Amino acid sequence: MRYLFIALWMVFMSATSAVAQVSVSIGVNVPVYPELARVPGYPVYYAPRMNANFFFYDGMYWVYQRDNWYASSWYNGPWDLVAPQVVPMFVLRIPVRYYRNPPAYFRGWQRDAPPRWGDHWGNDWAQHRSGWDKWDRRSAPRPAPLPVYQKKYTGDRYPQPQRQQDMHSLQYRYQPRDEQVRQYNQERNQTPQDGQRVTPMPPPPRPQAAPVAPRSQSPQPGGSFERRSEPRQIPDRQGTPAIQERQQPSRQGAAQREREQQAPAARQDTTRQGRGAPQEEGRGQEKQRESGEERGQGRNR
Repeated sequence: MRYLFIALWMVFMSATSAVAQVSVSIGVNVPVYPELARVPGYPVYYAPRMNANFFFYDGMYWVYQRDNWYASSWYNGPWDLVAPQVVPMFVLRIPVRYYRNPPAYFRGWQRDAPPRWGDHWGNDWAQHRSGWDKWDRRSAPRPAPLPVYQKKYTGDRYPQPQRQQDMHSLQYRYQPRDEQVRQYNQERNQTPQDGQRVTPMPPPPRPQAAPVAPRSQSPQPGGSFERRSEPRQIPDRQGTPAIQERQQPSRQGAAQREREQQAPAARQDTTRQGRGAPQEEGRGQEKQRESGEERGQGRNR
């Protein structure tokens, strides 16, 4: 019956996300940053002074409690439920002796060997995670650095969930190497945690409408506009400024024609006057000569 329940639970978990993005209470309280020690030959740390199955691997904290695995980026949670089929292999390989609060079914298992997860979770899980307990100890990666910056955040200074992710990314620059851990972080970043506010994206700027040329303008080559004068409305009544303006050019033309007609007559008078002046001058000279001759004749007498 227990194996049937586990099989149904695994099918349900495989149909949903590998990481349950909810803050859960796991019954483990860590008021201050815990003391962590290296598991010899493994890229894993454990908490020797805690009464809990508390580990650190590849930049994340891992807790095994009540037959479930939980993970968090901060030492006191909040914790996310992790499905058995995606728990990192090196976390599964931790020897039994480093579980400080082992469950009852661990009894009788070899202390220097990892737990018999295939017996506990069934053949389906064992087939899915085939080869998890076979590895070359000489090829084990180096452990990730501990996030010791979290030591100063205790009690009331422990950050709220909505600030933890930002603080962790700013003060802990380590990038996970394990594929399962990267998958966990990716799903965790895509789904906001409880109490975390999601800032809405600002709407995209509206495209500016192209300027509309007024009716009195027409587009010219090069983008310029030529201003056109508005058509004048001429009323039907006479005597208006529009009629006077239209009649004024005809009056100016008549005056100009009169000046042109008077110009030839003025030129003829001038010519006549020019011609008459020498004749009068010649007549005057003749009269003087005649008077002189008369005087001469009078003297001779």
